[in-house]
Amino acid sequence: NFQICFKGGPTDNILCLTSECRKRAAAKHLIERYYHQLTEGCGNESCSNSWCASSVGFNRMDNNAAAVKALELYKVNAKLCDPHPSKKGTASAYLESNAHSNSACSNRKLNHKDVNSVRDNFKDVNYLTEEKVYEILEICGEKEDYSPLIRVIGRVFSSAEGLVQSFRKSKPHTKEELKSLQGKDEDKDEDEKEAAACSATAMEEDSPTSSSSRLGEGSSGENDVQKLAPDEVSVDIEAVRRVYERLLSNEKIEAAFLNALVYLSPNVECDLTYHNVYSRDPNYLNLFVIVMENSNLHSPEYLEIALPQFCKAMSKLPLAAQAKLARLWAHYSAEQIRRMVETFQQLITYKVISNEFNSRNLVNDDDAVVAATKCLKIIYYANVLGGDLDVEHNEEEDEEPIPESSELTLQELLGEERRNKKGPRVDPLETELGIRTNDCRRPLVPFEEFVNEPLNEVLEMDKDYTFFKVETENKFSFMTCPFILNAVTKNLGLYYDNRIRMYSERRITVLYSLVQGQQLNPYLRLKVRRDHIIDDALVRLEMIAMENPADLKKQLYVEFEGEQGVDEGGVSKEFFQLVVEEIFNPDIGMFTYDEGTKLFWFNPSSFENEGQYTLIGIVLGLAIYNNCILDVHFPMVVYRKLMGKKGTFRDLADANPVLYQSLKELLEYEGNVEDDMMITFQISQTDLFGNPLMYDLRENGDKIPVTNENRKEFVAQYADYMLNKSVEKQFKAFRRGFHMVTNESPLKYLFRPEEIELLICGSRNLDFLALEETTEYDGGYNRDSRIIKEFWETLHSFGEEQKRLFLQFTTGTDRAPVGGLGKLKMIIAKNGPDTDRLPTSHTCFNVLLLPEYSSKEKLRERLLKAITYAKGFGML
Repeated sequence: NFQICFKGGPTDNILCLTSECRKRAAAKHLIERYYHQLTEGCGNESCSNSWCASSVGFNRMDNNAAAVKALELYKVNAKLCDPHPSKKGTASAYLESNAHSNSACSNRKLNHKDVNSVRDNFKDVNYLTEEKVYEILEICGEKEDYSPLIRVIGRVFSSAEGLVQSFRKSKPHTKEELKSLQGKDEDKDEDEKEAAACSATAMEEDSPTSSSSRLGEGSSGENDVQKLAPDEVSVDIEAVRRVYERLLSNEKIEAAFLNALVYLSPNVECDLTYHNVYSRDPNYLNLFVIVMENSNLHSPEYLEIALPQFCKAMSKLPLAAQAKLARLWAHYSAEQIRRMVETFQQLITYKVISNEFNSRNLVNDDDAVVAATKCLKIIYYANVLGGDLDVEHNEEEDEEPIPESSELTLQELLGEERRNKKGPRVDPLETELGIRTNDCRRPLVPFEEFVNEPLNEVLEMDKDYTFFKVETENKFSFMTCPFILNAVTKNLGLYYDNRIRMYSERRITVLYSLVQGQQLNPYLRLKVRRDHIIDDALVRLEMIAMENPADLKKQLYVEFEGEQGVDEGGVSKEFFQLVVEEIFNPDIGMFTYDEGTKLFWFNPSSFENEGQYTLIGIVLGLAIYNNCILDVHFPMVVYRKLMGKKGTFRDLADANPVLYQSLKELLEYEGNVEDDMMITFQISQTDLFGNPLMYDLRENGDKIPVTNENRKEFVAQYADYMLNKSVEKQFKAFRRGFHMVTNESPLKYLFRPEEIELLICGSRNLDFLALEETTEYDGGYNRDSRIIKEFWETLHSFGEEQKRLFLQFTTGTDRAPVGGLGKLKMIIAKNGPDTDRLPTSHTCFNVLLLPEYSSKEKLRERLLKAITYAKGFGML
């Protein structure tokens, strides 16, 4: 049973946005196609498909048998035939468009044969208005014959010129103009109809080249476009919506829209690709506005031919046209945006599950998926523009640029250019619109609804990353549209980028050793003492940052002095853990800790130098770069500031909720603020020793009272001081350290602030059932071993804190990676027969070495002791 889930009333069939519903709808459509292929065939007499009724020797079957067989063919992804031009069955919905889009001349031939036909009344209608549609609809309703309306829709909606002219906004006239036009309106209307009819006739007789060349030459409304705002078009959108609402309830009329779109789209694609039609007539954009108002675009009938062709045409729009569409759609409601999102998501999902994509047949090569993704990008930026925007409050860039490494000299010597020398990648549409994703506090539709999970499942990320770096026109990379990718997929792309950069640094080091005779040092080596870990790490990293910052982009290799151990990842994890524990210790005083929120914040009166803050910034960057998770607890505003935004009053909600609530009550206070509260523009803070410190938000702030009129300014300046000015020195050093490692990474391009937090901190949500599903076994254990069953029963019975201790013991961190514990590859290996020895682990490889204990009670006791008293790293 395949059913599509709908939300809303019968007129606004908006699909449920879960990927499961999209899969079901696409699967339903595929099964229907198999059924019709088995019962009616494709129409090709020489068809060689053994499961097509048109093939020679095909054994006919009844409807029930065909339905069962259709389901079987769907499951094995059997071959589907394309409808043959001679087919007059089910496929006719796609192939009769030519009959519905004949020119005005062919209509006149019919009229000569049947002069009494009702079609005579509409032979010159080559563009539509709301009134004209209702007039034709009323006449057709009286005669109970809707074929004239169907022919008009076919003619207008299959003609780019006719559609562009349709549903124009009425121009307001002055009183003098109305008087002078009163006696001339009828004659003028007749002349315009005749001219439009001739124009349409010529357009359909001529080639697309001549068609597009006339668009823009005297088109009505062209001069008006210059008077429109950047987010306005000359089409009456409300009128279009009313027309669709009236007409789409009639199945025969609905088929006319479908047929017309099949005929229209290739011509539009040709116009945009070869004839630069939009630059000559900006009204050409009306065509896309009108088509996208069709609320049935996401229905299965459009998925096979009509919608893919329309997406290809729409993807050819120039950047300025895409930006105008985004600005226009930014004024739409959340439900209207959601409907358009679902339209393109439905097509992507259908194409993904109806094809078998792999490393040889890449989803990147599917034109329909690529085109739909490009169209979805326009909706994405409309969603951002229409949301809660904060285009101000941008952090200033560091005054001192991060020093260039000597790597550049050698690369120039080798004839190479430094990649990303111009800085991180920026989306062209983002630049055209003058906004960034990070400017949006809350979009109209949640960002998660733009992620297409079926696409993420089939995407070959190594190939996609290659296309992303090469930037050729022939190959599309989904990394250029990061909104459609989930955090796991983007993290994999970032991993490839980091690894390739590590290998590049290693290669450069080898070349240096050959050319200049330098000592070979392909890794970022840190040798530290446990009891002096901060001092040792700080000195070493500061030297590297000054001498050759490129070394920070080498693979990290940590060694604890006096300890044996080869760093395959586990030693680095412990290093990060110890640094974080030390540097966030409240006794050091670098960060303050809020007991209520359990979050750290920069201490504005810290005695530590800027180098310490630079170190923790480098550590965060290295953790991302080396794919390690840190146990840090910052409010979200820290990650927003790392991405270039300043903290504002709204960020106080999680950074300092008590202060936020106080300031919010001040803003909402209905009495006299000045008399009742007696606040001035001077605020006080306490230093490290509890001494009060006064700060003037304005000059002579202690003499300026806060009033009902200036309280918004007071609140904004108070928040600015707390989140930005008071910690400016500390945060700049912290951000500088972070950028030393990530300045050439696509981090900012791919991730939003909340995703950056997930990258650094991992997920606090621990699903051990998912971990059990993905765990592998070695050394004689398997999923059905007695000890393994007892192990999982024991682990699931642990409390939350004990589970975190187990995760820390086995993997080196108590957090789940991006995507949850199901993405963690843990191995449980047999470590001998029953013994009193404790379980041990290789944190580098997430391996738990578990002896085959004789009883469940002994297993529990040994395991608890191991995870509770484990500390430090020892070579096993």
